[in-house]
Amino acid sequence: MSQLILFNKPFGVLSQFTDRGTQTTRPTLSAYIDLPDVYPAGRLDRDSEGLLLLTDDGKLQSRIADPKYKMPKTYLVQVEGNVEEGCLDQLRQGVRLKDGLTRPADVERIDAPDLWPRDPPVRYRKTVPDCWLQLTIREGRNRQARRMTAAVGHPTLRLVRWRIGEWGLDDLPSGEWRKVPV
Repeated sequence: MSQLILFNKPFGVLSQFTDRGTQTTRPTLSAYIDLPDVYPAGRLDRDSEGLLLLTDDGKLQSRIADPKYKMPKTYLVQVEGNVEEGCLDQLRQGVRLKDGLTRPADVERIDAPDLWPRDPPVRYRKTVPDCWLQLTIREGRNRQARRMTAAVGHPTLRLVRWRIGEWGLDDLPSGEWRKVPV
């Protein structure tokens, strides 16, 4: 029977179980998950938070992580500045990045979500406003959500992956995990 683990990855944690080859040890999944033979289905950058799926099933891992399956990934994104409708339209049409045009995203402005505190907190600047977006993409380029918001003039301040396909964080606290039926 396959296992599927939903993990709410904290800020600063690597999406792997070891940190070999660096002089300073960084936090890894092994500090949170003590299950044999499960591996991340995809990655989530060290400076991003939220949903990371882990499984012991290679086919399921491929279906989740491989961009050819176009599994939607939804992020809650705090960006610098007040995002105007024109910028949202650019994201909805696809944004030109150095590695080509992105697929169109589903995006909307949202009220600030009720999230756990981030450690360290996002730097607040009283002269620069910020706002929150809900952004859904269907491909998985390196740091894509961050690069897309920057390309339309609104750098990402905080990035939380909220959903992957049918699986979501819902009420899962930061640093916690749970098994779900496959």
